[in-house]
Amino acid sequence: MPTAPQTTDELYQALRENDRLPYGRTRTVTAEELAEAAEQFGDPVHLVVALFALQSAYNYGSEPRKSPVVFARLLTLFDEQPDAFDERRRHTLFWRFKWVAHALLALPEMPLTALRQWLTEMRDRYEKAGLELQPYYGQAYQLAAHVGEDTDLAYELWAARARTELSDCEACEICERALYHLAAGDDERALRIWEPVLAGKESCQEEPARSISYALLPLLRTGDTDRARALHLTGYRACRRNSSMAAEIGRHLEFCALTGNEARGLELLAENRSLFDDVDSPLDLLGFLTGVEVLLQRVELLGHGGLPATGYAGRGWTVAGLRAEVRGRADDLAARFDARNATTTHTDRRKDRLDRVPLLDALELTLRTRDLDDVAPAAAPATREAAAVSETLPELILRARALGEQADPDASACWARLRALVDAPGYSHPDDPAVGSLVRLRADLLAEEAGRAGEKGEHDTAVALYEEAASLYDEAGAPGHAALVRACALLPTGRVPDEGADGAEAKAAALTGIHAALVRLHEETPGLAPYLEARMLRLRASALGLRLQTTRSEEHIAPVFAEVDLLLAFAERHDIAGQVSGALLLRTSTYALSGDLPAALAQTDALLDRLKAHGPAWHLPRTLGMRGRVHLGLKDAQAAHADLTESLRLAADWPSDAVDTAGLHSALAEACMRLRRPDEALRHFTRSAELELRHGDRTDAFCAYSNAARLSLDLGRVEDCIALLDSLLVEPDVAAGELDDRLVAQLRLTRARALRAGEDLKAATAEFAALAAESAGWEDDPGSHAMIAAETAVLLAESGEFGRAREAADQALAAHVRAPRYEQLSNCLRELARLQAEQQGAEGLAGALAFLADAGKVAEEARTAGYEARGRDLDSALAYEHGRVNAYAGEYETSLTALDEALTLLGEPGDDKDHAGEWAECVRLAAVVEGIYLERRAPALTRLGTAISLLTTLGHPEETEPLSSLSGRLRDKE
Repeated sequence: MPTAPQTTDELYQALRENDRLPYGRTRTVTAEELAEAAEQFGDPVHLVVALFALQSAYNYGSEPRKSPVVFARLLTLFDEQPDAFDERRRHTLFWRFKWVAHALLALPEMPLTALRQWLTEMRDRYEKAGLELQPYYGQAYQLAAHVGEDTDLAYELWAARARTELSDCEACEICERALYHLAAGDDERALRIWEPVLAGKESCQEEPARSISYALLPLLRTGDTDRARALHLTGYRACRRNSSMAAEIGRHLEFCALTGNEARGLELLAENRSLFDDVDSPLDLLGFLTGVEVLLQRVELLGHGGLPATGYAGRGWTVAGLRAEVRGRADDLAARFDARNATTTHTDRRKDRLDRVPLLDALELTLRTRDLDDVAPAAAPATREAAAVSETLPELILRARALGEQADPDASACWARLRALVDAPGYSHPDDPAVGSLVRLRADLLAEEAGRAGEKGEHDTAVALYEEAASLYDEAGAPGHAALVRACALLPTGRVPDEGADGAEAKAAALTGIHAALVRLHEETPGLAPYLEARMLRLRASALGLRLQTTRSEEHIAPVFAEVDLLLAFAERHDIAGQVSGALLLRTSTYALSGDLPAALAQTDALLDRLKAHGPAWHLPRTLGMRGRVHLGLKDAQAAHADLTESLRLAADWPSDAVDTAGLHSALAEACMRLRRPDEALRHFTRSAELELRHGDRTDAFCAYSNAARLSLDLGRVEDCIALLDSLLVEPDVAAGELDDRLVAQLRLTRARALRAGEDLKAATAEFAALAAESAGWEDDPGSHAMIAAETAVLLAESGEFGRAREAADQALAAHVRAPRYEQLSNCLRELARLQAEQQGAEGLAGALAFLADAGKVAEEARTAGYEARGRDLDSALAYEHGRVNAYAGEYETSLTALDEALTLLGEPGDDKDHAGEWAECVRLAAVVEGIYLERRAPALTRLGTAISLLTTLGHPEETEPLSSLSGRLRDKE
């Protein structure tokens, strides 16, 4: 909170704003500050309101130790100043006696006698206030169930009484009744009682998430696996990363462990890593840790105890190591509760959960489902690194540099360890000539960080880091290294995206200049160590390779080969194996870029033989991946699949970013699609997306997930599609509008299609409405609302869903009224018309013309507003589209009339190339309609001849080519 409230109005405004935040530390801290601020105003009412807010933050923020303290203050205020409590605040006060009872129960250090005394206090207060005692008996039953004694009697005393206005909500009481029968072993009766909550008819702050977490295993035991799966997906999303629902998350982890989803369980554990430290409730923590132990025990039993696992902060964990730690802490918590309660209830319940055997060998839960073998390879680099943990700091520095010189992927782990050591307080640099100065080490670390930034596409960051590293290398007396990182800083500046022909030309020119600068820098830096000079040569070849990739120009092929030959000769002369294979990889990719795929294939065959004999091993998966892609280019999907599969197998031994594992999965998905193996392709799409996310490439990741979602929908896996998209669309950057709006619109569209395919038309409509509502709230770009709805309409039309497209277009038009986007919306409506006429012909003409009528209204609005289009003129473009739409529908006379009108609106071409191109296209289509469909070849040829002559005179030879081609076709028909 920036400043304390100075007035009561500011206090209540701050309370309202804080109330909108999710429960957690931020909300709690603010509530504490506001409660302190409320005391300055003198009136106890303000303090009461602030204290109620603070107790809520403690209660739902899983801080049971603090909740009773706040309530004690409230109770004192009630006794001393009852007038501060109106009827609503009085109701809240008596309601929260139950909160305190639950908070005390969750603390093993609180004596059992104190818990019973509190219940006595609650009963006495209720009786004195003339309140019914059903809520008191409810708390007495919960205490009995917790202790494990006299449960049946306590249940009857509670359940037999009628509900009152202070009873727990219907959903919570349903859960308690169901749990009573579940403890008695009656799954079916428990599920019958739970039904209103599980069906969503009863809910509250904690429900149905709490009930769902308990109902998962009973559903499996009674054979309702489909519902268990669906409720896991919805229930977990409701409680993930929520410290007040740690026990519920533990039960979801247990569910994963007992359904063959151990890998997903480890992912969920990683997602909730903060709970190890953030859960202040010992009872909730016991539930969470027991679920964690069930999962880890299962993973270890399957032989994967060495896998990395996410656990307590401050150190790395394996599954086996974390399990031992969790077991010790959970056993201690259970023992403390049992000692307090003088029973063995919690130890026995823990044992029951840990003794459970899997209920299913495998239950597919989500599109991200993987088995432990898929996860296991990620542990390999950590295992190799673990062997060197005992080495001294100088040894670690020297090993990192040696691995870096070889471009060994294991270098990244060494640099990560060194970065942590150097950044730690009290770091002492070794006084060792072989190691060099701290300045030199910091330069090394910056250079390595710059390389990783460049690989992620963060080119500006990479350049800045390289330049900083160069300065430090200069200071450290390492001019060769300084020159190399300056060379590295040059290349990212040429990796700007090219947009169209002009962008590609500019990028090619930039890369030509970068190559020249690299050559100069190389020539001006004599005495480079061989491995540094080889890297310099590699950069030179890469710059020209990028230029060829941009232009695909034949004149740019030979210069790449020349640079590659220089690199190869140098690397062979100095026996630098990594750069030899790197040069051969560059040669292979150059053949592929130039279109000579057979030569590229022969190169990869030879390179693979060399790598198997001489190494380096980490180039094998990369080379196999390249050969697989070449096979795809040669339309040999079976061979591509074999190579890419083997590449992934070998890639498992190395960090995924070092061998572009994500790209391998993506290519393998393509091969699978060509082989008509969609289920396998789906797995590789999602795996590729996961890896892209880990590397920070969120746009690529979401594109891969979008492919997976559409494919799952095509396969009829509607619930998978919805669950995946739900999980993506609640990601923070999506919710905040940070991800590309069009990409989000595509995800929303696929979700709407999935909902419709699942015959959930109401939800599908709500999806469109939610998308429109959310995009309308983006204040930084008020046109996004209109444009997302417009793009949704186009995508629906592309799939033939013209009814839905009409609805989405209407949303776009309504949004357009609030935030005009004349040109974009006109383009959208014309495209919708084209799609409907193209796909439906004459039957779709009426709908297409309706779209064009709307486009006409938009164009008229634009004229009235004095808007000038940056692209095509809206009126002439509309006339052209009338011509095309009518042609698709077979209305050729109407089409020709519209096209002639478009030509009149356009006017004759001049020097402007774009205008000339638009005019030439209109002439071409008019000639097609006139000469081919209306069979009036003579006037069509005259039209074409006039246009060709005029364009030639004006210096637009490219625009004449399609016209000349059409003229030739018409003459051939004579």
